[in-house]
Amino acid sequence: MNGAAKGAIIGGVFLAMVGGAGYGVYALVGDETGGSDGAAGTRSASAPGKTGPVTEKEATEAARAFLAAWAAGDDGAAADLTNNAEAARTAVADYRAKAYVSKAVITPGAPDGTAVPFKVEAEVTYEGTTKPLVYDSRLTVVRGVSTGKALVDWQPSIVHPDLRAGERLRAGVPTSPPVKAVDRDGRELTAELYPSLRPVLDALRKTYGQKTGGTPGVELWIEPAAATASTTAPAEGAGRDAAKRTLLTLVQGKPGEIRTVLDADVQAAAEKAVAAYAEASVVAVQPSTGDILAVANHRRDGFNAAMQGRRAPGSTMKIVTAAMLLDKGLVAADRTAACPPSVSWDGKAFRNQGGFSLDGKPFSTSFARSCNTAFIGLIDEVKDNAALPREAKEVFGIGLDWKTGVPSQDGSVPETSGTAAAAEYIGQGPILMNPLNVASITATARTGVFRQPVLVKASLDDRPLARAPRSLRPGVSAQLTQMMRQAAMTGGTAAGAMAAVPGSDKGAKTGSAEVDGAASPDSWFTAFSGDVAAAAMVEGGGHGADTAGRIVAGVLSGS
Repeated sequence: MNGAAKGAIIGGVFLAMVGGAGYGVYALVGDETGGSDGAAGTRSASAPGKTGPVTEKEATEAARAFLAAWAAGDDGAAADLTNNAEAARTAVADYRAKAYVSKAVITPGAPDGTAVPFKVEAEVTYEGTTKPLVYDSRLTVVRGVSTGKALVDWQPSIVHPDLRAGERLRAGVPTSPPVKAVDRDGRELTAELYPSLRPVLDALRKTYGQKTGGTPGVELWIEPAAATASTTAPAEGAGRDAAKRTLLTLVQGKPGEIRTVLDADVQAAAEKAVAAYAEASVVAVQPSTGDILAVANHRRDGFNAAMQGRRAPGSTMKIVTAAMLLDKGLVAADRTAACPPSVSWDGKAFRNQGGFSLDGKPFSTSFARSCNTAFIGLIDEVKDNAALPREAKEVFGIGLDWKTGVPSQDGSVPETSGTAAAAEYIGQGPILMNPLNVASITATARTGVFRQPVLVKASLDDRPLARAPRSLRPGVSAQLTQMMRQAAMTGGTAAGAMAAVPGSDKGAKTGSAEVDGAASPDSWFTAFSGDVAAAAMVEGGGHGADTAGRIVAGVLSGS
């Protein structure tokens, strides 16, 4: 950066309109320390050693003092008014020096107890180009543990609401040029049209931006945690392969084109389906190819849980367990299977939902009704705790290091023992999956062959794709498909949700996964219709058919 531009940043004007005219206006014009006197005069009036809850008056005064110091560019004064001075000092300094904010007007709103919302109207200036940056954020005031003072509870989101732990604002010329992502038919995919794709589009830019012939512009972005501080753990879900997230474009770059295998129509259906439920994720894949047709999330944290989540999949795992039992000849779709109200394994009782039982019914009915005891009751006959993990890996490709073209997790079914081994039979215990994994499991059951899911064709960068050592035997695949059809069409647990999906070539499996400390189980649902397989998960969504089932039905109906 040249000397004139640097001078514009250091000599920038930061204004704080704190609490209206009664509190005055603070400004810094000149060098980096010139505004400390004005900020220091607004320090919180909270007395040291005070105890009890923070009052609204204390919160207002502490917020006023902090916002004035931040706006004045006084890193030290702002930091000392928080409960994490080191992190706050760096963030406030970076706001000017590395995010190149040349002007900021900060206006608080009415306090809500100890929370104070505020509006930031800023300008970002880089090498002679200036663009406005306007956003709303909020802070909370807490009692200092050792001092008793009212202090701002430091969170990165104070600086910008999209910042998570360990992340930083940066401006300049990014290393990766922008990309224009298109679907399989050449239709452009943008975050404005398909909001769920934002993390996917950011990841595509990070991976392929330098390979598609584009040129970078000038941007303000969020630098991911892994790149800013190796000693700071990324926020949950961020991962160490997180991509930069653009907040503001000052100078447009020239994007290169990247073709995906997504389908804009299926993506649109997925976006609409997840929008009805909080903390919801869904993936659709094409069983005949492994192509990922849609990825959608509706989450507060913006995390791509559809492809990177790691949670127990509940009874959707019974597809894999059933395949293993069929492979071993321990069950057959039309053979009678015991389904008592409960069974015990290693001293732990496992029950069916509501305590139901099935007398004299075939295994296909136990599958369709999601009878836990019909599966766990056979663990003695399996006599091999590695059998289920082996089936998951060797047939369904779980744990084979998938390379989809963007960051993803391909699931984990570890070998275990005791009650944990029994819990794995019904998708509980240490098993971890996401909707991508479960949609792939359904696709494999549908065709009998694992095809590693991809979002970008492997031919683009010659990356190796995972290959399962063996396929499902034809008889096993046929029986799995038959049982999934029964679950979807003849009184099974998935029948209600799947009634909205047209046609007769369809099958499904529900799942509910208990989570320690959660009031409601996670809702899981997976299904196929024609050459589309989909899986959804809603955290705390309850029974599989209630929420996740409606999402999957919406995707299949719109595809």
